[in-house]
Amino acid sequence: MADKGLFNWKLYKDGKTLGDTDVVSPDERLTWLRTTGIGLQHIVAMFGATFLVPLLTGFSPATTLFFSAIATILFLLITRNRVPSYLGSSFAFIAPIIAAKAGGIGVAVFGIFITGVLLALIGLLVTRVGTRWINVLMPPVVTGTIVALIGFNLAPAAYNNFMVSPITATVTLASIVLISALFKGLIGRLSILLGVLIGYVCAVTRGEVDFSGVNDAAWFGLPQFVAPEPVFSIVPMFLPVVLVLIAENIGHIKSVAVMTGKDLDGSIGWALFSDGLGTTLAGLGGGSGTTTYAENIGVMAATKVYSTAAYWVAGGGALLLSLCPKFGAAVASVPGGVLGGATVLLYGMIGMLGVRIWVENKVDFSKSINITTAAIPLVIGIADFTLQFGNSTLTGIAVGTLAALLVYHVINLLNKARGIDNVDPLMAAELESPALDKLSEETPRKIQEE
Repeated sequence: MADKGLFNWKLYKDGKTLGDTDVVSPDERLTWLRTTGIGLQHIVAMFGATFLVPLLTGFSPATTLFFSAIATILFLLITRNRVPSYLGSSFAFIAPIIAAKAGGIGVAVFGIFITGVLLALIGLLVTRVGTRWINVLMPPVVTGTIVALIGFNLAPAAYNNFMVSPITATVTLASIVLISALFKGLIGRLSILLGVLIGYVCAVTRGEVDFSGVNDAAWFGLPQFVAPEPVFSIVPMFLPVVLVLIAENIGHIKSVAVMTGKDLDGSIGWALFSDGLGTTLAGLGGGSGTTTYAENIGVMAATKVYSTAAYWVAGGGALLLSLCPKFGAAVASVPGGVLGGATVLLYGMIGMLGVRIWVENKVDFSKSINITTAAIPLVIGIADFTLQFGNSTLTGIAVGTLAALLVYHVINLLNKARGIDNVDPLMAAELESPALDKLSEETPRKIQEE
């Protein structure tokens, strides 16, 4: 592909025929009409989760979509079209954004900016030294704990939204559950989006939706950008998100490598850098931070089309949608009751993804080091412990993350000094092939995909 240029994909066969066992590689494509169809599927797949984050945090959906599209295009450019991926809103940002917004939206945007800068720097470091150090710092018991406490820390926010309109929230939640249980394939995968639409209709019939913003919005125009307001005291709230984004990106690369049969380890550092750069730009303009999306892995698994050309279509399509303010205003009109129904499930799914990480990596909780590493931070996160250091306040997620790292590594050092083996039987192999290799993507999205 490099010899032919960045945008010269090879036409797969005749570009039309695609058998059940045929696989279209990242450097190949179908006809442009068929490639466009696949790209539109990627837009549909990312749509629900990408828009839920700004709805839950009070950010502009159009601005978030704009930076999501920009981040996706940058990712494809920087990884030289070797890694098919869509970069949408990361659920890991929800809790710190909600907390930081107490000081204004510009303060929360600054936290996203700092997160992006740190992730980009880590990506550059990984291009030099590899990923082994990440696995040593964050073995599965630590990674799973951090992801779990981020989800469970949000439980009070879900409750507050739910009680805005319990009837609408119940209709929304019940719709999501029933669609997920009764339908498979794409419909089942979009159960959250469809459930929110049903809840929205319920809210409209109950007079809970304000359409004034939709009526006043123009059909075409730039999103509303928000400049970051530097307040360094909120930075500790966002530091745990960096660890989650690292895990999500590495999990995405490993998943794509398995599906395509290509060794993509050399792209991990550039993938982290790309996501960091996309998140940095979002933090400069008022968009939510980004991450690689498991929903789009689901589309690739279903179609066996891994062409990065389809992701250029998705990125371009998302960019065009973001330039329609009326569309963004319609999304922003979703009332609190609908969000309450969706978040009861979503926040719980984020928490259970942490449990999934433990299960997939066979974390042995009969070992004191593992159960202690998980137990203390989870209580800290759920109870939302806070620590004050001068002008800086560490909230439950930051305190819990710090506790997970300290508890694990302090006990690990003490056990080594006493000659006690801390490594689970299956973890030795993980140190050769990083423990995060088995980490299958994202926050609630991986569970939703299945």
